[in-house]
Amino acid sequence: QVQLVESGGGLAQAGGSLRLSCAASGSIFRINAMGWYRQAPGQQRELVARITTDGSTNLADSVKGRFTISRDNAKNTVSLQMNSLKPEDTAVYYCYALLKVVVAMRWSDYWGQGTQVTVSS
Repeated sequence: QVQLVESGGGLAQAGGSLRLSCAASGSIFRINAMGWYRQAPGQQRELVARITTDGSTNLADSVKGRFTISRDNAKNTVSLQMNSLKPEDTAVYYCYALLKVVVAMRWSDYWGQGTQVTVSS
């Protein structure tokens, strides 16, 4: 069994900063990519940022220059530093991991429970 536990999020003013963190635990054999998606009310879930084991990243155009994703492979954690926040960043943010569990040994997607980020204007 695998758990992705998120922390951080909350309320910020436009122009402010927040930091999200996520820790993966359980019967993990190996993690490939980790990242963050978000879903605003009435919208589809969208990729915010993604980072692979070797540190390669890709970020949504809407957050480039404002958000930074980082990862600690030894601790199975991923973080998202969000600066210069805008009201349109308001959404539920979900941690994501593409990993293999010890028993199944096949790549599968895992998700956190989501954390609310609200940016006021």
